[in-house]
Amino acid sequence: MPDTPKTPPAGAGAPARGGEGCTGARAMVAVRDLARTYGSGPAAVPALRGVTFEVPRGELVAVRGRSGAGKTTLLNLIGGLDRPDAGRVVVDGADLAGLGERRLLALRRDRIGFVFQTFGLIPTLTAAENVGVPLRLRRVPWREREERVDLLLSLVGLREHAAQRPGELSGGQQQRVAIARALANRPALLIADEPTGQLDARNRERVMDLLRAVVDAEGGTVLMTTHDGEVLERADRVFELRDGRVAGDGAPPVPARER
Repeated sequence: MPDTPKTPPAGAGAPARGGEGCTGARAMVAVRDLARTYGSGPAAVPALRGVTFEVPRGELVAVRGRSGAGKTTLLNLIGGLDRPDAGRVVVDGADLAGLGERRLLALRRDRIGFVFQTFGLIPTLTAAENVGVPLRLRRVPWREREERVDLLLSLVGLREHAAQRPGELSGGQQQRVAIARALANRPALLIADEPTGQLDARNRERVMDLLRAVVDAEGGTVLMTTHDGEVLERADRVFELRDGRVAGDGAPPVPARER
């Protein structure tokens, strides 16, 4: 992907392609009959109950649902951070069940970016150093790494906070550092758990513009969870999880102005 995301074209929040059916050949993510239960016996809690859906390449796909519906569990399974009890996950053509830990680690490092609700920043590193961690892991040359970090911090509006550590930043600022870090390696798939949940309206719009640019201008794929109706309107496709199952067909949301 090019270094600098371009401004998304007008009308990007309501694309016409959302009504098309997903096909395995063009899917970045394909999930089949996915099940995950925590605990056992009478205390068992089923988080996912046979989830099947696909995320087409080059789209921003949102998953919504109440707390406890299984959204975070679903993202963890798709990102290879957890293993399902049953079912299949294919990411960018790779069946995760067939990958050993080394290949799974390489997939997460090279092809997937993560934004967690808890940020996951390293407290002893500065904002710039946190963003640069994925680039260090790939042994990106120093000058290229510094330029990429500076660009990403500028895009999320935190260039002047590059030398501050997470404890010196607000929750919203930490969230934006986490988003910049997730984009450092130009991932084919960005997985984001409530990426705008800690942001005010201005910065929420700024982050959504960036995520739309990742999709529209750079051909990336974004899979995110959110409760925010305005954020849902910017998605190409929206799925809803209810009690661990997919409800709805993934059609694009109807903008509020058209309801």
